[in-house]
Amino acid sequence: MWNSIIEVVTKVNGFINNIVWGWPVIVLILGTGLLLSIRTRFLQIRKFGDSMNSTIIPTVKSIGRKKDKKTDSIHTVSQFEAFSAAISGTVGTGNIIGVTAAILTGGPGAVFWMWVSAFFGMVTNYAENVLGLYFRKKNSEGHLSGGAFYYISYGMKWKWLGYVAAVFAMLAAIGMSGAQTNKISSTITNAVGYVYDYQNATVVKLIIGVIVAGLTALIIIGGIKRIGKVASKLVPVMSLLFIVMALITICMHIKAVPSALASIFTCAFNFKAAAGGIMGYAFATVIRKGMARGVFSNEAGLGSSVIAHSASEVREPVKQGLWGVFEVFFDTFIICTLSAMMMLTTLDLNALTGAENDTETAILVFSQNFSGFGIVVFTIILPMFAFTTILAWSYYGEKATEFVFQKLGVKGQKIAVVCFKVLYVLLIVASAVIESSLAWDISDTCNGLMAIPNLIGVIALSGLVAKITKNYYERKKGSKVEPMLSAYPELNAEFKSDIESGIGG
Repeated sequence: MWNSIIEVVTKVNGFINNIVWGWPVIVLILGTGLLLSIRTRFLQIRKFGDSMNSTIIPTVKSIGRKKDKKTDSIHTVSQFEAFSAAISGTVGTGNIIGVTAAILTGGPGAVFWMWVSAFFGMVTNYAENVLGLYFRKKNSEGHLSGGAFYYISYGMKWKWLGYVAAVFAMLAAIGMSGAQTNKISSTITNAVGYVYDYQNATVVKLIIGVIVAGLTALIIIGGIKRIGKVASKLVPVMSLLFIVMALITICMHIKAVPSALASIFTCAFNFKAAAGGIMGYAFATVIRKGMARGVFSNEAGLGSSVIAHSASEVREPVKQGLWGVFEVFFDTFIICTLSAMMMLTTLDLNALTGAENDTETAILVFSQNFSGFGIVVFTIILPMFAFTTILAWSYYGEKATEFVFQKLGVKGQKIAVVCFKVLYVLLIVASAVIESSLAWDISDTCNGLMAIPNLIGVIALSGLVAKITKNYYERKKGSKVEPMLSAYPELNAEFKSDIESGIGG
């Protein structure tokens, strides 16, 4: 019975996936990034320094300082906590396992197309954050909520498409948590298998699923405040640990770096894939794997991380938008690139049989470089990456659920959110034991569905993004123009007053 259900799900998902990740969506993703790049005059290049200077650099400098109680609202999170919640949703198994899977199925050239998607994704993510903050609203409890469904409904005024975007976001949240949970269970199971020989891996995976579900339930009860605080502690630790391990690995194989980089560029166009080049991959396959894994990793174009950013205490849409630029840069150009270089400098792809799965290959990279210690570190890093992603997407699904059921009133919304959280936690357990490739494929499909209405909204409002950006930088130069902080006059006046009072500027 269970196998029959899985078979049906696999076939249906495969059919939808081929449509969702066909050329039209790939062109839509790249086209959106190109359009925004032109309309903002390639902001991801021009303002990259500004992005660093107004985001991560002052955050690092502020470490250890006491928080100003005047700006510590119970209804918002700090810029860094919003960023941490958002980056925890993007920095997940896609950065390690996803990159490995992209190279195994699309060859080293897939990495090039991940870079291409990230370059345009930087400005796409920026635009999503700007629109998210500009069209966010306050709920009955004073919490700020935003996302693609808000700027589609209130910016484009296509409420039906806003509801579609929210429903797809709910599905994507479940799909993403499923992929992350699956990788936690398979990673720990494979790592334990190196030490202990056991017969029933399914039981071990089920136990892991129950533990992950329990921890998730404890944290998501606290909402974005608790998720942001947990993420702001875990994200720097796990990222730094991974970066150190990756740099050590690359230094150990420094002579292989030139050939690894060369393979990325040459294989992006000559279609030679991994597993000894036994099978040639069509140009479309190389691009699709790179683009799909790139979007899975940095989420630019999905309209997901903007949901976390919209809860930020900052009043200036552009200031939070600049976090989006750094977010994609950090996720893909740093973490994903390091993952790719670890694999390409350590392993001889021609020696692979083609039977290895992504998790086994990723563990092999760590074990070959650091022996048993590497397996232990990998078993710590990957679950941390995955777990923070599960937390972030629970919040995304929660806010989407709120939007879908807003006509039921406050009480109806709360009941709907509780039901979503219960379903979310239960499906975590189920995701721990299903086949790895199916979990990834379902997540890819849901991500693609979520991206379509969001990209339509971003394209339609791209002119507004350019206008808000121009308004911000004109004011920075001293021009006396009315600030564009919110689409709603009452909130715009409130946010303007807050900035003048030194709050959320």
